[in-house]
Amino acid sequence: MAEETGAPAPRRRTSLWLSLGLVAALVLCAAPVGVGVVVFRGLDSPAWPATPAPKAQPARSPVAGDAERVTATWLRDQIGAALTAQGTALLAGDQAGFLATADPASPAAATLRAQFASLRAMKVTKWAPSADSLPSSVGSRKWRTLIEVRHCFVEPDCQPMTITYGTVWTDTPAGLTLVGIEPSMSTYDGPRPWEVSTLVVATGKRVLVATTPALRAQLPTVLAEAEKAAVVADRYAVGGPPPAHYEVFYAGTAEWKRWFGGNRPAWTAGYALPVGGKQVDVVVNAAAPQRNKLDDLLRHEMTHASTMPSDGFPTSAWWLVEGIAELAASGGAAPQSYEGIEEVRKVVKERGWNGPLDDLKIADGAADWEVAGAYGIGYLAVRQLAERFGEPDVLAFMKAVTHDRMPIDDASREVFGEPWSVLNDQCVAAVRAAAG
Repeated sequence: MAEETGAPAPRRRTSLWLSLGLVAALVLCAAPVGVGVVVFRGLDSPAWPATPAPKAQPARSPVAGDAERVTATWLRDQIGAALTAQGTALLAGDQAGFLATADPASPAAATLRAQFASLRAMKVTKWAPSADSLPSSVGSRKWRTLIEVRHCFVEPDCQPMTITYGTVWTDTPAGLTLVGIEPSMSTYDGPRPWEVSTLVVATGKRVLVATTPALRAQLPTVLAEAEKAAVVADRYAVGGPPPAHYEVFYAGTAEWKRWFGGNRPAWTAGYALPVGGKQVDVVVNAAAPQRNKLDDLLRHEMTHASTMPSDGFPTSAWWLVEGIAELAASGGAAPQSYEGIEEVRKVVKERGWNGPLDDLKIADGAADWEVAGAYGIGYLAVRQLAERFGEPDVLAFMKAVTHDRMPIDDASREVFGEPWSVLNDQCVAAVRAAAG
């Protein structure tokens, strides 16, 4: 299961953090992750199970069940042909063709109409739906089946993302007709924003930003800040070149609770999560207070996107993941200039924190100061490593731990030439010294 990472709500430059949640891949030295948070990416869990194709059977006399199997196989083939035509129409910008398979009076038609607008706005470049499962009967001349769609945005030749969702079809005098569409279901991945919301989109050189029509006026600001954040996030890319493009979803109150499953900790202001292929999506809560810190939040979350492996971050590396995202967000601020230093002092002095870094965790119901303090500890630890060994070695260490999944002591010895127990103690000492 892949891990997602999130970031806490932005902090006041002058005082305390406000509560706000953020989700994104996580492993932090210092993210909802500082501005991001990591979570595990779950597998799609449709509302109904797929009916497996029947196994080959030895020759036998016809029985009553044969007719049902023949019908289901025929339906699967007909649905597949309809989906292929639908995909062709979408890529050609043919809305009528995209809607042709749906009953105009059904909810499915309204869903497809909204999806067509959103997918075209997001510059869809690949849309390859398929129905490999045999449909199951759900009523008189009505069947349900799962659809899998391999798709890309912006990049013509991307490594496709895959999504699975449910559909309901009926047989009418005019032919097989789509009458129902269910959003994808999974703990962290579904529904995707374009499945359930009509989106408006702004695209820059490195970033695509999508939101709802109600927040359209904020798109220019979000895109401008995201483009600047991309320059920073690109510098921290781990495991290969920077992302070909970044995708940022700017969520209103209702969308924050629904997109990608919602259900993030209350302290999260944004998050990043792997959605298939090499794509890591970033989601920002537009209702978060202190929007003037949008720049920090985007740098944090987009750095998660540039450092996260396709299967997410391991939970054991939370402090490292979040610490690096905070390093990018803060620009390497000196300990006493770091915005969360007061919260770090509180965690160290009132809670008596004394390491080890691998045990650093945040409970879902943690207070704002506990969240800020934990992110700050991760940041100060990563900063200590960067001061001693340089950022390139810290990123090599992160790759070994989060991409190659090396035990942390092996990674430490290979990259830094020292056992992790020694470096952990040095990082903890640096955090406690900064806390005064």
